[in-house]
Amino acid sequence: MPGRKEHWQNIYQDKSATDVSWYQKEPRLSMALIQRCGIYQDDAIIDVGGGASVLVDFLTQAGFTRLTVLDISGNALSSAKQRLAAQAKDIRWIETDITDFRPPQPYTLWHDRAVFHFLLDASDRKKYVDVLKQSLIAGGHVIIAAFGIGGPKKCSGLDIVQYDAEKIQAELGDDFELIEEEVELHITPANKEQKFMYFHFVRTFN
Repeated sequence: MPGRKEHWQNIYQDKSATDVSWYQKEPRLSMALIQRCGIYQDDAIIDVGGGASVLVDFLTQAGFTRLTVLDISGNALSSAKQRLAAQAKDIRWIETDITDFRPPQPYTLWHDRAVFHFLLDASDRKKYVDVLKQSLIAGGHVIIAAFGIGGPKKCSGLDIVQYDAEKIQAELGDDFELIEEEVELHITPANKEQKFMYFHFVRTFN
């Protein structure tokens, strides 16, 4: 069985970025939640697992200037760089597993659509939360989207963990306060419905 990195490298080698099940033509809910955070355009934002996602395009169009996209797959990042062309040079691109990430700067906003729910082992989830705490400023915002209870149990051939507010709060711990949650019924390119839960937290620990 391929390792985590090899799995995602193969996915983005074998499929177009617009054919994968999580593809969104427009990340409306992510953008709405980010805009509601009330952060400044020069605040640092990281999109974890951003890969080939178009969120970075929309953030750039909205005037945000300090953007980082992290993904385990270099193939996914290459796809985004090619799409953005000259604009890609203004974005920091990081190829690594999130559990191994060492933040080069503090971030005001952490966005993750569909990475955390792939972490089946409690030890990996703890590493993720430790990295999150190292990366995010006090008062910073966390937006995590994961398959909700009753949603898919697998994605891309891998098992996932479904979440509701209570379950994800238990994982993040007392340093994070849940501000809001939203449901998104995502329609895949194959016209299948997937139930996503979006959770917006603020870091309260000083």
